[in-house]
Amino acid sequence: MQEILKILKRLYPEAHCALIHQNPFELLIATILSAQCTDERVNLVTPALFKKYPDPQSMAKAPLGDLERMVQSTGFYKNKALSLKTTAGLLVELHGGRVPADQEALVALRGVGRKTANVVLGNCFGIPGIVVDTHVGRLCRRMGFTQAQDPVKVEHEMMEIIDREDWTLSNHLLIDHGRSLCSARKPTCQECPVSPLCPKVGVMR
Repeated sequence: MQEILKILKRLYPEAHCALIHQNPFELLIATILSAQCTDERVNLVTPALFKKYPDPQSMAKAPLGDLERMVQSTGFYKNKALSLKTTAGLLVELHGGRVPADQEALVALRGVGRKTANVVLGNCFGIPGIVVDTHVGRLCRRMGFTQAQDPVKVEHEMMEIIDREDWTLSNHLLIDHGRSLCSARKPTCQECPVSPLCPKVGVMR
């Protein structure tokens, strides 16, 4: 894994969080919206959302129907809108309107699991965490580092083999690689500089 990450660092020197945000609150909301949705679609929705409801206080008071309308294109919009309103209210009620830099406090919010919490902690607070989305899980299994399907189990297994200082960056590297070369249906192994280290290539041959 360390050798693969070295290659990916050269391949994606600008790897970063693809969700556009200006502060922890915006990233928290954007990540909730990204469930079963592309980052590109979320980035189209959030500018208007944050212009109208820029902080937990205003979003907590937002009419639920208005939130549903604004996030409808991200899918599962009724559940997501309720998560946004409820979470904003909890931030005001329990955390003084601030996003807590604590995983336990974050996962207690509606619509926030370990993945979302680790995204916020790693990108906004410098607290490293492994984010196992569909790309990271697929690549870790494909490269032979885990057989687990459960994201939490994959997260803990990767924590054992990736240096802690690389946890947050490794998320972005693996996601970028999954989007560009190591896709789910048609990985372009012949173009992939990781292929000499990847057991999937041997199987395909």
